[in-house]
Amino acid sequence: MKPSNLAGAHILATGSAVPDICISNETLSSIVNTSDEWISNRTGIKTRRILPANQSIIDIATRASCQALNKADLNPEELDLIILATSTPNDLFGSASQLQASIKATNAAAFDITAACSGFVISLITASQFLNSGSYKNILVVGADILSRWVDWSDRSSCILFGDGAGAAILQSNINNDILGFQINTNGLDANQLSIASKASEEIVCNPAKLKFMHSHYDYLRMNGKEVYKFAVSRVPESIRQCLKDVNLLSNDISWLILHQANQRILNAVADKLDIPKNKIISNIQSYGNTSAASIPIALHEAFDAGKIMNGDIIAIAGFGAGLTWATVIIKWH
Repeated sequence: MKPSNLAGAHILATGSAVPDICISNETLSSIVNTSDEWISNRTGIKTRRILPANQSIIDIATRASCQALNKADLNPEELDLIILATSTPNDLFGSASQLQASIKATNAAAFDITAACSGFVISLITASQFLNSGSYKNILVVGADILSRWVDWSDRSSCILFGDGAGAAILQSNINNDILGFQINTNGLDANQLSIASKASEEIVCNPAKLKFMHSHYDYLRMNGKEVYKFAVSRVPESIRQCLKDVNLLSNDISWLILHQANQRILNAVADKLDIPKNKIISNIQSYGNTSAASIPIALHEAFDAGKIMNGDIIAIAGFGAGLTWATVIIKWH
C-alpha cells in the first residue's frame, strides 16, 4: 500500500536504551540445562539485557525518547503525539500517558499499540498516516518491552531468547516522504503459537447473595518455536516482495534489511529467500536477544549512529510475531 501524498513523513532522529544488567549464555547455563554453544548455534544470541527490579518500562522508554529528542534538537513540548508500542505496559490500561508525563511532553496526545514484535512497525505506519493527513507535525514513536518479567526462567526453550530494551524515532512532517510503502497482516487462527494468555480463577466473595467472581491473571510467555519459525520465513519474504512491487522496486534495490531480531537463523533465511546478501542485514541479536517491539528501533538507531545508512538508501523493515502479526515498511532515507 502506498501512503497518502498530502504530506511526507520524515524520520528526524532515533534513540535507544538498554538496561545495564547483562546476562551471558554462560550465566544461563547455570540456571537451565543449556550451553553457550547450544544457544549461539540455534539463535545467534550471546548476551541479553535485563531490567532491574527497581526500574520500570517507563525508565528505559524515557531514556530512548530523550536521546531521540536531543538528536532532533526538539523540545518535548513540540511533540503532538506519542505512540508507545509495547506488550508489557506498566499499567494494564496502557503506559503511553506515563511516558508523556515522564518526558514532559505536555502538548502531546498519547496512546499504546499492542502488537508485540510487529508493534514498532505498525506504530511507524500509524504515525505516518497522521503526518500524511496533515493532522500532526511531530510524532514520537517508541518500541519498548521487558519480556524478562514474563518468561518462565525454568523453560530453556524460551528464557534463552528474550531481553529488555527500548528504541525511539521522531517522525516529522516534511516535503520528502521517507515511507514509500507498507503492509500489515494478521493470522489470528494461529495466535496460540506465541502468547501470554490470560487465565481466570474462581474467587468466592462472602456476601448475602453468595456471588462468585472471576479473578484474572496472566500466564508465562508460551511459544511454539518451530511453528513461529515456519511462519516467519514464509510470510515475511512475501510481505517484503509485495511492498517492493507496490512501489516499483526489486530486492536488489534494497540497501539495508532490518528485521525483528528474533533469531539469526530467521534473519538469514528471509534474506536468502529475497536474494539479499548477508552484508546488507542489520543484526544486533547477539548482544540483546529478542527485545520484541524494541528490537527494530534499537537496530535502526545503531545503524544510523554507526553511519551505515546514507542519503538515498532503501531500507526494508519488517516485524513479525505474536498475534500472529507481520508488517513491512519500505523507507527511502532522505
